[in-house]
Amino acid sequence: MGSLWLSLSLLICLSYFSLSASDPVTCSGIVPMRYRNDKISIADFGGVGDGVTLNTKAFREAIYRIQHLKRRGGTLLYIPPGVYLTESFNLTSHMTLYLAKGAVIRATQDTRNWPLIAPLPSYGRGRELPGGRCISFIHGDGVHDVVITGENGTIDGQGDVWWNMWRQRTLQYTRPNLIEFMNSKNIIISNVIFQNSPFWNIHPVYCSNVVVRYVTILAPSDSPNTDGVDPDSSSNVCIEDSYISTGDDLVAVKSGWDEYGIAYGRPSSDITIRRITGSSPFSGIAVGSETSGGVENVLAEHINLHNMGVGIHIKTNIGRGGFIRNITVSDVYMEKARKGIKIAGDVGDHPDEKYNPNALPVVKGITFKDIWGVQVQQAGLILGVKNSPFTGICLSNINLHGVTGSRTPPWKCSDVSGAAHLVSPLQCSELSAQQTASCTNY
Repeated sequence: MGSLWLSLSLLICLSYFSLSASDPVTCSGIVPMRYRNDKISIADFGGVGDGVTLNTKAFREAIYRIQHLKRRGGTLLYIPPGVYLTESFNLTSHMTLYLAKGAVIRATQDTRNWPLIAPLPSYGRGRELPGGRCISFIHGDGVHDVVITGENGTIDGQGDVWWNMWRQRTLQYTRPNLIEFMNSKNIIISNVIFQNSPFWNIHPVYCSNVVVRYVTILAPSDSPNTDGVDPDSSSNVCIEDSYISTGDDLVAVKSGWDEYGIAYGRPSSDITIRRITGSSPFSGIAVGSETSGGVENVLAEHINLHNMGVGIHIKTNIGRGGFIRNITVSDVYMEKARKGIKIAGDVGDHPDEKYNPNALPVVKGITFKDIWGVQVQQAGLILGVKNSPFTGICLSNINLHGVTGSRTPPWKCSDVSGAAHLVSPLQCSELSAQQTASCTNY
């Protein structure tokens, strides 16, 4: 056992130095990677990685031990190679969940006994159905200094049973996310494969200082609502160097739903999305549509997309209220997309009939630059809200090459103002042509 922990310690140290000494523009300075002196294995608590034995008791006892012994510097929970079937479990502060190469933490498909929790206050109800919602498979509420990492082990949500219930309209409650952190800070998720989530994959909500990097997120293209990473009413979040291929948006920044999000009033801010590669029938990089608490200061850069519904999508609706401002997307390559760029004020549903139709979103200060696409059926749609036009929209150095023979108009715009420079096909008339590539005035 001593040699195992020595090898593991060396791996963690090497991982730390590789994170901090490679590309100078990274997330590594946001949350430090913690070295844990105290290490335990799920096997110490009776964990059996045979893919059949239910390991819920082992996971919960191991984490109870971490929570109550409170070792100085925290504790690492090691998951050896094998397939560990388990029900949902809660993480605690000052811990690292470490998946070895070949380790799989697999969710049970017992949907009838899945624990329920209250709806998020900024949503007012479950996202899919009124009432409570199923707790995420791996959950953390009010925790800090938590790391989920390893040697590219897998967290498997076995979501097909949930997807089928959604298709058959037999769901009683909103499906569980794969990973959710609530009211938490100083979180790192890295070097893990996430697959087959029942609903959204990684959902930090009401959080700060969150790093997601070097992850792979996989779900079939027809799996419903399997968003990759959804920062929600959270700040100082960095998502980078990851591959995402799912059935919904790869990354979607959110901040609450209609009157509930307006009342809760917590924006998402200071979000960085960098070096993401992926494919989806929906959006590559998205803001919304739940943006009632506001979204600001988002940077997405060096994005590589293929087989997309929409490359970049900013979406809101009448009744959302809130604001979307200071959004910059740059250095994007996309291949085979139905639409390259979409900014729209008519997207998304409402939680109930109590939303205020006079709560209009404010969208301003949106910059898209250095974007190249091939086999893009339509360059873009920019459709503002009639009584709340989108302002300060700037397009610079955009080349979105269409499908040969397509009769779709390259751009469609309304209720929008801004500027454009070096846009091909030629931008809509609502965006004035600029002689320089600067978007600083917009």
